[in-house]
Amino acid sequence: MLVEVAKVTEIVPGGIKDAAVNGKKIVLCNFNNAFYALERKCSHRGASFDTGTLDGYILTCPLHFAQFDVRTGEALSGPVPPDAKHPTADLATYPVTVEGESIFISV
Repeated sequence: MLVEVAKVTEIVPGGIKDAAVNGKKIVLCNFNNAFYALERKCSHRGASFDTGTLDGYILTCPLHFAQFDVRTGEALSGPVPPDAKHPTADLATYPVTVEGESIFISV
């Protein structure tokens, strides 16, 4: 089921926006005017990405700087400093559809 989560104009290129859909907390990212949806919490220690940074396709956690590819959810690097007790895992991603000025995701 597709659920509208934002308008295209709400997320500038390089921007991040948090949303909640059907009980799932997600973060929307705009990389080169393409939109991606991922789980909102970092897999390392659960920090919220809505205060993180997006540089190109790389989403960086604001707490320990773990990095993820917004296109795939792949963990690109672990936290700084390394933390063997709390490994960094890939993030769940959600399909995004843009219709007109509306952004929809399927969860």
